[in-house]
Amino acid sequence: MSAIALITGASSGLGREFVRQVDNGAAGHIDEIWVVARRADRLESLVRTCKTPVRPFCLDLEDDASFEILEAACAEERAANDLATIRLLVNNAGAGTFGAFAQQDKAAASQMMNLLMRAPVELIYRALPYMAPGSRIINVASVAAFLPQPKLAVYAAAKRFVLDMSRALNAELDGTGIHVTALCPKFMRTEFLDTPGDTGTAECMGAAIGFERVQDVAAAALRAAAAGKDLCIPSLDMKLLYAATRVAPYRVALAVERAIGVI
Repeated sequence: MSAIALITGASSGLGREFVRQVDNGAAGHIDEIWVVARRADRLESLVRTCKTPVRPFCLDLEDDASFEILEAACAEERAANDLATIRLLVNNAGAGTFGAFAQQDKAAASQMMNLLMRAPVELIYRALPYMAPGSRIINVASVAAFLPQPKLAVYAAAKRFVLDMSRALNAELDGTGIHVTALCPKFMRTEFLDTPGDTGTAECMGAAIGFERVQDVAAAALRAAAAGKDLCIPSLDMKLLYAATRVAPYRVALAVERAIGVI
């Protein structure tokens, strides 16, 4: 059997950390890591530095052709080895723009919807036929998914889509041995925050809820996926927040966020 891990957004930040930990055995035995990102030089660096064979795909997941290329690669691998299996799919590619919706660049919303919602759905559809009992899917959502977020409206709504879709799909796959985990981290110090749009809003949100280390987030996600959990919230304070959002009316939660300076 040829076991493949497919990781998007793999060139930096959390995606690169997933690659590092998978390379070190955190996802069990993996024969080859397929890495997807737009920056070819970063992908080639992974090829050179990983112990596990790495297959780079320099693709833009806003382009429909990217999904066809990856699906064709899966089909070719299965044709060459009828036991080839995608053991892990990590949907990590994304983008986020902070600030009032009406003041954002008109392309920002489309980019977020394509990368955060459409790309995971397309990739899951194409990967599932090549999965088997023991395969896992990790979809990177966010603590922003817990509540509608003014000044982060499209991003938060897209991440809520990822959260709900992941948990529903995990339930649908009950009995197959395949599990889907929604990962909900808070901010991490990655390139995601290099160009947030409204820098002031991003800084306020980050200061209010704090930051997590990519190493901790990736490790927590891989453990949760291995255990077949449908939800992974790595930080304790955000677990408490999630529990509170299940019972507090939205207006109350919104007032609390404003009081502590999140928005």
